[in-house]
Amino acid sequence: MPSEKVLQEKQQLVAELVEKIKGAQAGVVCDYKGITVDNDTKLRRALRKAGVEYVVVKNTLLRRVAEQTGLEGLTPYLNGMTSLAFSSDPVAPAKVINDFITKTKGTTFSVKAGFVEGKVIDAKGVTALAELPSREVLIAQVLGGLNAPISGLVNVLNGNIRGLVVALQAIVDKKSA
Repeated sequence: MPSEKVLQEKQQLVAELVEKIKGAQAGVVCDYKGITVDNDTKLRRALRKAGVEYVVVKNTLLRRVAEQTGLEGLTPYLNGMTSLAFSSDPVAPAKVINDFITKTKGTTFSVKAGFVEGKVIDAKGVTALAELPSREVLIAQVLGGLNAPISGLVNVLNGNIRGLVVALQAIVDKKSA
């Protein structure tokens, strides 16, 4: 039986994680088995730079966090060596971890599952999320799509006005001759 102090520390850790995950838009659960200290340092640095929080947690504690946050779908993935990356940015954890896995092909570090806005997704879903264009690119694409019909209308209207000016100029040239 664990001592009262250890039990309180674990309860406090679970409570802190519950609050952080409730405030997070997305997260990625990883199997960090086989990662070197050097690669782990690089991963943590990249995650920190992107504003992503990264923790290594015991599976039993993470199960309790999942139950209290409504992410019970993560429970089957909580075995082995587990780490969790989460952020208020819905795409950042997936992108950074996917880039890390792509750059370090020799490691056995892998994605187990993830969550986005309270919904659990599998490893393929995390990869698909990571391959989405950035928010700025998506906004530019939408604005470009909205701008194209307006530009076309302006060109059509300019063509009619241009045609009228050419016709009037031809009449003026004909009368002056």
